[in-house]
Parts: sequence; C-alpha cells; structure tokens
Amino acid sequence: MANKNYFKKRDTSLYTVGFYNLENLFDTYNDPNTLDDDFLPESEKRWTKKRYDKKIYKIGTAISNIGFRNSGKAPVILGLSEVENKRVLQDLVKSKHLVNKNYGFVHFDSPDERGIDVALIYQKAFFEVIDSESIHVDVYNPDGAKDYTRDILKVSGYLNGEKIHVLVNHWPSRRDGADITQYKRVAAAEKNREVIGAIQNEEGEEAKIIVMGDFNDDPFDVSLTHLAKHDFYNPMLKLLTRRKGSLSFRGKWNLFDQILFSNSFHKFEEGTHSFSCAKIFDEDFLKIYKGRRKGTPFRTYAGRKYLGGYSDHFPVFAQLKFNG
Repeated sequence: MANKNYFKKRDTSLYTVGFYNLENLFDTYNDPNTLDDDFLPESEKRWTKKRYDKKIYKIGTAISNIGFRNSGKAPVILGLSEVENKRVLQDLVKSKHLVNKNYGFVHFDSPDERGIDVALIYQKAFFEVIDSESIHVDVYNPDGAKDYTRDILKVSGYLNGEKIHVLVNHWPSRRDGADITQYKRVAAAEKNREVIGAIQNEEGEEAKIIVMGDFNDDPFDVSLTHLAKHDFYNPMLKLLTRRKGSLSFRGKWNLFDQILFSNSFHKFEEGTHSFSCAKIFDEDFLKIYKGRRKGTPFRTYAGRKYLGGYSDHFPVFAQLKFNG
C-alpha cells in the first residue's frame, strides 16, 4: 500500500479535513425501526460479523492514510455518511489503524428510512467540540409525501484554538432521475444557506465555516452553485475530469463528494487556518485493479454480490495551513 511518495518531507503545519461516504456501514444487528434487512447475517447479502469486521478494518486503514503523505497526520476532522449508528462509529474509531489517534465522534439518528446517517470523527488532540446539533431538511415528493432524508450535522469547535463550524451533509439521491429530483437538493442547499446565514449573523462575515458531504450533485450543478454563492470557495470545481472523480456510474465519473470553505479561509493571519489544497484520495489500494471497471472504487458490494472492498466512493480531503 505504502509507496516512496509517503516518505517525502512533511509539513506539520498542515491539518487535513475530509469527507468519506462509507457505502452502507451497517452493523449485523436488526433494528426494527429501519430498513436494514439487507445487512443482516441471514439476508441475501449475508452481512456477517466476519464481513463487517473486515470492512471496519479496511475503512480504518483508508482513513488513517488520508492526507498523511503531506502532513504526517491522519485527518483531524472527517465527515462521514452512510453510517448506521453509534455502535459502528465506536468500532471504527477503535479499529487497528485509528485506535491510537484518540478519535471522538458526533452522531445523531436522522429520519432516513434506511437508518443511514451522517457523522463526524475528530482527533481530540487538535479539535475541541463545543456545540453540535442535527438540523432537519424538509423535502417532499411530487405527491406531497414527506421524503425522509438525512439531517444536516452541525458541529462547532476549536481547531488549534480557532473557532470553526462544520456542516456535514448527505443530500437526496438521484435514484428517480437527476432532473426530476433536483429540487430536493436545491432545498437542502437552501437549508445550508439558512444555517450559514445564522452563523454569520451571530459571528460576522469572517466566521470560519466548512460545508462538506455527499451532495449527489457535481460541483457545477445548480444546487452547489446556489450553496457556494459569493462567499464560499469550492475547490472541487477544479478536480472533476472525464477520467477522475469520487465515484463512477455507468462509465462516467462524478464528484458528488465535496468540501466547500467560507472565503475567510483565504486570509493569512497569525493563529488562524488558511486553505492550502484539496484532493481526491484515490490511491491505488482503494481501486479495482483489473477488468472493465479498473481504476474505479473497490466497493463492498456490487448489487447483492459481495466484493469485499472499501466503498463505492473515494474520500475527498482538503488541507488547512495553521499560521502559528
């Protein structure tokens, strides 16, 4: 897995923030209140403890390497999506390659019918949580029925002593068609803007805000341009190409996984963090290595077929430089 590039000189003033869609990180226990029947030992997918433990180990391995090449540290803040509950987060942060990082986590159960939520893990040595809340997104189907999508996770805290706010998202899917469902993701963007506005009204335009998630839209789609507006920078606009993205669907690359920064991260002041770079973490060990899907994410399942990989998404990350 490791290669010589990992041993280049590292910049210890860099701190990695990232986002990772974990592709259905369910435990093996039945929750009668959610649609988790596909991820049980007796289900057609045969989601056994052995397979679960293998996935926890692999995801932990991947996370420990995100941003490590440049900074010499695993992510100090990492947003997650498609996690079932606190149990899977406890198992993840205690896994072999993460246990010595002393990660804490923030998680709330959301109304998603499948029982998958967003969460945030953070290294306690660098980030202190002072407040967190789960913010509901009201979205309705054309027939008027409520679409029980994932809540927005808002976490506020001090990164190396500087106050920042992080919004973690997993927006409504495109399953019924990108154009037909676009209004749902625009509604989610509007809710984020509402939260951003509340923070800025309280703390001023210079408040440090990071918005991350699986947006189920690409950087140039209307929902993301609405989210960014004039006061946010989306470095992911430069990363999506015909041959590169965070997920691949029917031979086409998308970059649904993104991290946006308030423009205040472009200022260089002592004791603050400034934006340095953003990347897709698509190292070879996370990819299928042969066949027609070579180079795409090595996922856990393809339909109901067990592959034993990591996730159907690559993580994305950005690095902040601490101006000490």
